[in-house]
Amino acid sequence: MALPLPPGLTPPETAFLCEMEMVTVIPRQRLEGLNLLGGPTPPLHPPHRTPLPFWLALLLKRQRRANILPPPWLSPPSLSSILDLEKKTPSFSPPPPLPAHTTTSPPFLPSATADAPPDALPYHWLELGEMLLEAASDDIPEPDNVRRLMRDLREVRMAKMRAGVNVLEGGREVNLNGVGGMEVSEGRAFIGGVVDGLRKIGASKEMSRREREAEERENGIGGGDEEEDEDDGMDT
Repeated sequence: MALPLPPGLTPPETAFLCEMEMVTVIPRQRLEGLNLLGGPTPPLHPPHRTPLPFWLALLLKRQRRANILPPPWLSPPSLSSILDLEKKTPSFSPPPPLPAHTTTSPPFLPSATADAPPDALPYHWLELGEMLLEAASDDIPEPDNVRRLMRDLREVRMAKMRAGVNVLEGGREVNLNGVGGMEVSEGRAFIGGVVDGLRKIGASKEMSRREREAEERENGIGGGDEEEDEDDGMDT
C-alpha cells in the first residue's frame, strides 16, 4: 500500500524547482540556442555573459563548456552583512525588492543572476548556494568562507523559526516574511508538530474546564440542599 504523501513540498522537490531559476554564465565555446518548453535560449558566444536556466548552466558547467557567475549576494562581504542583520533583529532579513513594472513574484524573479541585488537573500538562496558550491566552487570567490557563512546563516534563521512558534500559544501568527523555500520545507514538520501539540493541549484544557464547571455546579446544588436541610432542622 502506498504511503500518504506529506503535505507541501519536500526538500528534494524544492531543490528541483530551484533549478528553474535563471543564472548568468560565461560560455567557453560557441553554442547554438535551444528551443525549450519555457522558450528559446540565446546562443552562447564567448566571452559574453548569457542568462540560462540553472539546470542547463549546471549541465554546461559539468561538461566544461561554461562557467557560472555567482549572484552578488553569494559573496563573503554580502553574506557577512546579511548575517550581521539577522543577528541584530528578531525578524528575518527582507527579501529582494520586486522589480518595477513586473507581473512576476517570488520565486520567479531574476534573483540569482549577476544583476541580482547584493544585500538580500532570494527565495531559493539555500539550495541554490549549496548546489553552486558543490558543482561550481571554482567559480565562487573564497568558497570555504562562503560555505561557513551560509552554515551560520542557516543556523541563525532556523533558530528564529523555532523561537517564532512560541507566539502560536497565544493565538498569534508566525511571521515568515523573507523565509526561503528550503527553510519552509525543512521547518514544516517542526512547526506542524508544534501546532498539533498546541491543539491537543487546548482541547485538553477545554475538557478539564468543562469537567470542573460541571463538578462545581453539582457541588453547588448539593451544598444548597444541605443548607436548606439544616435550616429546616433549626425551625423544628
